[in-house]
Amino acid sequence: MSSEMETVETVDTEAAENAEETTAEETTAEAAGEAAAEEANFEPVENIPAALEAVLFAVGEAVEIAKLAEAMGVSKNDVLSGFETLCEKYKDDSTGIRVVRLDDKLQLCTKNEYYDVLIRLVNIPKKHALTDVLLETLSIVAYKQPVTRLEIEQIRGVSCTHAINKLIEYNLITEVGRLDAPGKPILFGTTDDFLRSFGISSMDELPVVSADKIEDFKRQAMEEANLTIET
Repeated sequence: MSSEMETVETVDTEAAENAEETTAEETTAEAAGEAAAEEANFEPVENIPAALEAVLFAVGEAVEIAKLAEAMGVSKNDVLSGFETLCEKYKDDSTGIRVVRLDDKLQLCTKNEYYDVLIRLVNIPKKHALTDVLLETLSIVAYKQPVTRLEIEQIRGVSCTHAINKLIEYNLITEVGRLDAPGKPILFGTTDDFLRSFGISSMDELPVVSADKIEDFKRQAMEEANLTIET
């Protein structure tokens, strides 16, 4: 009985310590924005949603939440609260824009339903159609990143050079570094465009892929290779 009590007390102590660490981190994050404002000699922004909207509109690209907090002299939690306010605002059918979160970044975008109207006005290429081969290769990069071409080919069982080049061309994957190994092979990872294209905010939202699915990828790749040889 005493050993069980000691275990419970240990767990409770660890939980309390973790809670204290989380509180300390949040306090530090909140203080960071205020400290930046004081150092730059400006007042923290009061209307955060409006300021956030203005900045994201002007920049036009995804901006890191930490940088937004620093620029506005507020905490990252304040920025995220402003983000939620804008999300509610843009749910209205009367607006054609939306704000999205891409991991640790925020961006102002047009709503998907108005994309066809947009491309009639400006020279924007139509969305790329992804074949099964490209989707399978992209899936492997998404789940295994950072990953080398050789690792991708070991999973699929066939050469993936063409598929990788196409995905880079479509800006769905990019080079993220080099492996510390002989030959320094290139490491690939997904981009912000990947998150936008699939309507997710972070890689954590990807569904879990079973080992059976990976084997299915290999089987389809072998069929693809056999078809190529017969052709």
